[in-house]
Amino acid sequence: MTHQIKSLAEYKSAYKKSVDNPEEFWAEQAETFTWKEKWSSVLNWNFDEPNIKWFEGAKLNITENCLDRHIEDRGDQTAILWEPNEIDGEVKKYTYKELLSEVCRCANGLKALGIGKGDRVVFYMPMVPELAIGVLACARIGAVHSVVFAGFSAQALADRINDATAKAVICSDFNKRGVKNIPVKQVVDDALDKGCPSIDFVLVHKNTGDQIKIDSKIDKWWHEECDEQSEVCEPELMDAEDMLFILYTSGSTGKPKGVVHTCGGYMVYSCYTFKNVFQYEDGDIYWCTADIGWITGHSYIVYGPLLAGATTVMFEGVPTFPDAGRFWQICEKHKVNQFYTAPTAIRALMAKGDDIPAKYDLSSIKMLGSVGEPINEEAWHWYDKHIGKGKAPIIDTWWQTETGGIMITPLPGITDTKPTYASYPMPGIQTLLMDADGNEVRGNNVEGLLCVKFPWPSILRTTYGDHERCKQTYFSTFDGMYFTGDGARRDEEGRIRVIGRVDDVINVSGHRMGTAEVENAINEHHNVIESAVVGYPHDIKGQGIYAYVIVDEEGVSKENLSNEIKAVVTKEIGPIAKPDKIQVVHGLPKTRSGKIMRRILRKIASGDTSGLGDTSTLLNPDIVDSIKAGAI
Repeated sequence: MTHQIKSLAEYKSAYKKSVDNPEEFWAEQAETFTWKEKWSSVLNWNFDEPNIKWFEGAKLNITENCLDRHIEDRGDQTAILWEPNEIDGEVKKYTYKELLSEVCRCANGLKALGIGKGDRVVFYMPMVPELAIGVLACARIGAVHSVVFAGFSAQALADRINDATAKAVICSDFNKRGVKNIPVKQVVDDALDKGCPSIDFVLVHKNTGDQIKIDSKIDKWWHEECDEQSEVCEPELMDAEDMLFILYTSGSTGKPKGVVHTCGGYMVYSCYTFKNVFQYEDGDIYWCTADIGWITGHSYIVYGPLLAGATTVMFEGVPTFPDAGRFWQICEKHKVNQFYTAPTAIRALMAKGDDIPAKYDLSSIKMLGSVGEPINEEAWHWYDKHIGKGKAPIIDTWWQTETGGIMITPLPGITDTKPTYASYPMPGIQTLLMDADGNEVRGNNVEGLLCVKFPWPSILRTTYGDHERCKQTYFSTFDGMYFTGDGARRDEEGRIRVIGRVDDVINVSGHRMGTAEVENAINEHHNVIESAVVGYPHDIKGQGIYAYVIVDEEGVSKENLSNEIKAVVTKEIGPIAKPDKIQVVHGLPKTRSGKIMRRILRKIASGDTSGLGDTSTLLNPDIVDSIKAGAI
């Protein structure tokens, strides 16, 4: 199994080796997996093109490492423990043997429907076991999965299907979420109505059994196509650099980018980080509350835990149904040892009071993780006191869709922890801070732009169908560096605190959204002439969305405008992108070249109208006072 760091001395030794001799270090980690053919070289790379290849020439199938290799020693151990939406619903447990059988059945079903190596398959599903099974079935036959969070709109789904030129969509009839049954199949139908010519079929999992519209020419039932298939499916032989999945993330332009991860390097890094960051031991029950629609769910619900032979919990519901004790009830019920969630959830549950977690026995929890955005100090202390009881280290992880795995983090019981600090880079992660002029910011007690100067195995390889965009976004800001897009601070002892995005991306509840994407959606409203969107501090979400809109005054009802704009954004992107505040303005602060001065809008949105800087160079300096006066 993957090497596991057990002491501070071991961490320092592993980190030193990973920097001094990275190829030898990562080859040692890779040796613990099943490979059909070994690599001819561990690493070839340059960040200029970029062109990065790990374990070149090696042949493998990631599902063999997730499933088959565990059968002899832990075939009867629970691999996936599924907790349903309803508190009294039936818990499902899949052993490694059972999960392998289900994955093979689904894989054979997909093959019978014409899916093969290299074909793209889009998932639009709730958090049911079939989502994990389907993802692994794609990997089994060499198809490329692209999971779209089932809260995105039909338009957003259609955009992703078309960008990936996907051959199939796999969805459920409905998604159970709290008291709601959400018609996800209907959203897929609406997406296809917008024109998705590459789609051959839609595979539908009967989740609730409620009535849906079925088109016999394109729709297929999962139970009819997969359940009677053979439970043996030989794994497709994949090259280490073959595509494993595409995952779409918002950029600073309106068009989502398809981040590409490949088989070999992603496998090695996701397993290595899982074992070390969560200090997983045999017999532990591990729970990450994320959705598989995000990278956290890919790396730390599905691949990382299964590669490590862990028991991973999947939860269908929401943290506040039937009440705000649901997370803690599940932790008590299944004796969860490692618990990994987002600051948004922590803040929302904190707001419900301290007495709720006090009702539950949380003594099984050995460590607490945080992901999606930097955790604020108040939430950190509440999490520590009321959930960890001061005994479970808080692991504040920083990483991105593009990095594939956790990059900066404390290690529980090994390195120290400090509120709001992600702390220390993982072995193999060579971070540094740069100033805007391209000079390294050295020493401690400094701030700068967070970069990485050497590749790690799960670094993104490209953005699907647009390699130039990958180069421009991540590798062109600083010579020979991967630029994360985040600003960071290094404290007097060398710990790293990630401050947040420096581009036009807002982090709402851990979901990255490009301002251009939200503005494009707002501008679809027939009365909106122009809009500008910024993030502002939000007690629960971390960042909220503040929209400044210029509207055609004729025939506009101010009372209805806000609701109508929110409805348009929900339709175009999904409810996660709805603005929290909408201010109607007569103009926007622009430079003479027409660039919107978002710096000014951010300050006004955050309630800080002091020190707006020199506004005399603006095309319309008077507009600033008008916006300040009308701020919400």
